[in-house]
Amino acid sequence: MEFVVLKKSRIKRNIIIGIVAVFFISAIILNFTSAKYRVSDSVPIINSKINYKVPDLNMVSVYIANEEGTYEEADIIPTSGYTLNTEQSYCGRSNNGEIIKDETVSIVYENGSVSVNNITKKGTKCYLYFDEQVITAGEQILTNYPTILTRNKFNTTITNTTTGTIYYADTSKGRTHYFAGNPTDNWVNFGGYYWRIIRVNEDGSIRLIYNGTTTSITGESTQIGTSAFNYTYGDNTYVGYMTGLANQCTSGSCSGSTKTSSYSQAVSNSYDSTIKEILDTWYQNNLQSYANQISTEAGFCGDRTYVSGNAYGTSTTYYGARRRLNTNKTPSFDCTNTADLFTVASSSQGNNALDYPIGLISADEVAFAGSEAMDDSSITVGGSGNDKYYLYTGQKYWTMSPSLINGETTYNFSVDKNGLLNGRRSSSSLEYSQVNMTLGVRPVINLSSDVTITGSGTSTAPYIVS
Repeated sequence: MEFVVLKKSRIKRNIIIGIVAVFFISAIILNFTSAKYRVSDSVPIINSKINYKVPDLNMVSVYIANEEGTYEEADIIPTSGYTLNTEQSYCGRSNNGEIIKDETVSIVYENGSVSVNNITKKGTKCYLYFDEQVITAGEQILTNYPTILTRNKFNTTITNTTTGTIYYADTSKGRTHYFAGNPTDNWVNFGGYYWRIIRVNEDGSIRLIYNGTTTSITGESTQIGTSAFNYTYGDNTYVGYMTGLANQCTSGSCSGSTKTSSYSQAVSNSYDSTIKEILDTWYQNNLQSYANQISTEAGFCGDRTYVSGNAYGTSTTYYGARRRLNTNKTPSFDCTNTADLFTVASSSQGNNALDYPIGLISADEVAFAGSEAMDDSSITVGGSGNDKYYLYTGQKYWTMSPSLINGETTYNFSVDKNGLLNGRRSSSSLEYSQVNMTLGVRPVINLSSDVTITGSGTSTAPYIVS
């Protein structure tokens, strides 16, 4: 009897021990599991916490543009060669199958990493769309020139070969990069014609000067023809690309009997110059179909600021470019007078007076390119010219810059057949640059800042706008 009691007592004790052991083991497992989910259950986002469970951590979908212009889902965020499409990308939560965008969330993509800020709601997911990064023509051009220089003196010509070299100058609008000397790698094929790059403008657009249908650097083929700047020459207004009086003779030349009576009238841009009519017609016939690749923001400077006289009627007047290039030898890319920065109506700057975005090179740009600054005695750029810089063509052609009026004789700057900047006749070996003289016409345009290019810029492999 005692034996039976003892056996039951042992069974009871074993049951109690088993229950305690199970409880103890269960407590350990429960504690471990709880600890695990405490770590992953609360995900710190910015300064708040959201109770995400592990399956909720699928927070991002990535889409990358393909060659067809549509987006394909991807497994990783691209680290380079792409930009985030901020208009298309968004974060939001699903509500009965519909994604409700959260406009308070901001997305930043830098150096191949995405930062998402201000997520405060559970279930938020981000949808990121990436476009292939487009390198603009201006950006690409600058990467192709390992040597970048600046110039401080402009009283000598640049005659050396400057292939692989580009220069810079700082202006009131930023930094511009320009070519000088004799580069062999600033060629562009655009619109069925060859051009030379003058400079990359401050806004990234690219200023080109016409060179013809071949890469020949001299001869009449480098210009679209010849023309007077203005048929009428007997008033300050006729130094302008646009004038305050209509031309009083429609061919040949004349002084004109009607005179302007104020500076505001002289620079009122009420009428087209003779040369502007030539350029507008050429643009209509040859470049109109390429208009979406030509900048309507960048303009053309026909600086009519003056340093003596009153700049209207027949008052003897000396203009700003003549002072900069003759006396101070400091050419400038700035065009400070809004009335003299010729732009089309849609431009956010300038006078909005042009019908088409086409013009001429300025005398200052010619000086930057390597033509010597003006000499006081000759009123030209140097005495021997420069046939070793890229703007030399062996032809006489117009710039857009006024020089002076002496009585009823009005002069604009031109590039002489010797490569000189000529603001007036200085000797029997040089031609007048009187506005009624017939000289060459070399159009200047600006490619848009967002065009892309291929090629290396040489005459055999010129930059081609794509």
